[in-house]
Amino acid sequence: MLSFILRRILVAIPTLIIVSMFLFSLQKLLPGDPVLAMAGEDRNPQIIAYLREKYRLNDPIPVQYLYWLGAVLQGDLGISLRTNQPVLELIAEKLPVTIQLAVMSMIIAFVVGVPMGILSAVKKGTWLDYFANIVALSGLSIPNFWLGIMLILLVSVNLGWLPASGYESPWVDPVESFQTMIMPAFVLGTSLAATLMRHTRSSMLGVLQAD
Repeated sequence: MLSFILRRILVAIPTLIIVSMFLFSLQKLLPGDPVLAMAGEDRNPQIIAYLREKYRLNDPIPVQYLYWLGAVLQGDLGISLRTNQPVLELIAEKLPVTIQLAVMSMIIAFVVGVPMGILSAVKKGTWLDYFANIVALSGLSIPNFWLGIMLILLVSVNLGWLPASGYESPWVDPVESFQTMIMPAFVLGTSLAATLMRHTRSSMLGVLQAD
């Protein structure tokens, strides 16, 4: 067991290095010059030279990569050019929202997908089976962004049942937090529910047809 874990770690190290090199290369391929954005509208040559020296942009690319990798390993992901805050703080600030949205969407997917898959398998060949398959196919085919826009227009704009945007922590107001998160969670959960429904139906049919 220990040798297996060590082999996995040895395989993961070069994989992580390759991924880090790929991410660093993507930064270099992005259009525009971040130094010009940080220098402001005046673009003072002295400020530009100072920023390039500060962020080691005058160094060769391999040297820049090594400094960047060292900072990442120490938890320094840099400063946001938009908010002038550490990137790690921004991630930590938004992480609870992401976790809440992911958990709610998974709950919706399981509550919808698994029962529909079981019902479709038990009622194979009936109108319930065809209806469940149509719903699953729609969930896989409809883009999330389009479904989200349509729900905003219908539920928020026309009916006024739920807010179109915003967020409230569940620790502050659980009801408002649920109202702001249920619609995006439903949108994200539809495709996963469709996938779960198809897998559940296939597994259920295999069990029902077994001896």
